[in-house]
Amino acid sequence: MTNEQVSTELLQRFSPLDGLKRDNLAALARKVQVRELSPGQVLFKEGDTEKRTIYIVSGILELVDQGKVTETVSGGSDSARNPVSPIFPRRVSAKARDRVQFISIDSDLLDVMLTWDQTGTYEVSELHGDDQGGAEDWMTMLLQTKAFHKIPPANIQAIFMRMQQINYKSGDVVLKQGAEGDYFYVLTRGSALVTRETPLSKDGIKLAELRVGDTFGEEALISDAKRNATVTMVTDGAVMRLGKDDFKKLLNEPMLDWVDYAQGQQIVQSGGQWLDVRLPSEFENQHIDGAINIPLYFIRLKLNTLEQGKKYVVCCDTGRRSSAGAYILSERGYQAYVLRGGINRDQA
Repeated sequence: MTNEQVSTELLQRFSPLDGLKRDNLAALARKVQVRELSPGQVLFKEGDTEKRTIYIVSGILELVDQGKVTETVSGGSDSARNPVSPIFPRRVSAKARDRVQFISIDSDLLDVMLTWDQTGTYEVSELHGDDQGGAEDWMTMLLQTKAFHKIPPANIQAIFMRMQQINYKSGDVVLKQGAEGDYFYVLTRGSALVTRETPLSKDGIKLAELRVGDTFGEEALISDAKRNATVTMVTDGAVMRLGKDDFKKLLNEPMLDWVDYAQGQQIVQSGGQWLDVRLPSEFENQHIDGAINIPLYFIRLKLNTLEQGKKYVVCCDTGRRSSAGAYILSERGYQAYVLRGGINRDQA
């Protein structure tokens, strides 16, 4: 089982993975492997800042503070449903008591997928066209890229909603070297070739072949320069494109009010309210005292339960989902703040 791809059934044993939609869970399963520790081997040390979300599949993991075992996590137990020591930097060290199997997930990837899973999929159904599975593929693939992690999560929905679908035939030129940059592109169907013309090669040097989910065209938009390559369709296919103005606007952090933990506490002590937008299972495992829980995917349905005059400090584990939640509240006239870094950041 070690170093083998995991099943969706295994991932569903853990929180909040059990809240992901089937397609996103399957996409995540393709990126995760079961790994193994030998008895006495260290998984991480106190102070570790590597952003990995870790779950114990089998065996016993010891959590050690100042040389003493303060807690154990046994595979298959209730405590093993939740991530191990989710606060960064890690407050304890962890080592295997016996043979331990575990899975480790890039925390940013997981957070982006949770945010998208709870905010976006049901609102972009018009993008699916006649090939719904294909649309899910390119959207899921795009959301898994490191570059897309940098896009403010509150803008994710607007980006997809403002994209236009353009169909191409094999041999069609999508963008031409030397032209002005006007769109950002995502290849959603088919394949394409990137070439660059040089003084020695008028036909162009092959730079890359693009597949579904690949993006292109952003360099010219960011730098206000001309296109530095030509992209030609190899097969019949389609792209989604986003205009230059929308691209620039939606890459900027939306107008949200960010607060640290001390500022959030002051707001709450002055009559405000902590609002946790994570899944119920995450909330039950760990939350700020006095917080109320409205999962992000329910927030539109529960707006009438919130008070218009009250200030809400929206929180999650990292700040990504809470920024999306605060954006929704702010759009509808509520006073909302976002806890910077989330509750998994050491507030000491």
